Amino acid sequence: MPHDWLLTKIAASGVELRVVVRIREFLVGHTQRVAGQLSGEVRITSDVPQGSVLGPLLFLAYINNIWKNTGSAIRLSADGCVIYRAIVNSNDAERLQIYLGRLEEWAVGNRMMINPGKRKAVSFHE
Repeated sequence: MPHDWLLTKIAASGVELRVVVRIREFLVGHTQRVAGQLSGEVRITSDVPQGSVLGPLLFLAYINNIWKNTGSAIRLSADGCVIYRAIVNSNDAERLQIYLGRLEEWAVGNRMMINPGKRKAVSFHE
């Protein structure tokens, strides 16, 4: 994700401007090269440096509003998201589908790629 987009999202969440400026200083101007290979350094214009101390915090800022408009229970982890709802009748199933659609809209609006191979639907019955 481009740095400016992430910084705008962080600023819109209410973080003080001086903190946003510090995060920008951290993100802008990084370079990388392939370890063990003969390659020149390349300037990084998006993403967070891997293994950085701020990486987990910036990820949380990135997904902070994923729960909005889902209308269903949602659980987040470092590598996934679970959305669930009790399905008693067809109306409940339709509502869950609406919430899944909203989650997809969030992903598109926030430039997040969803891996189709990792999506699962699980049903539990009494």
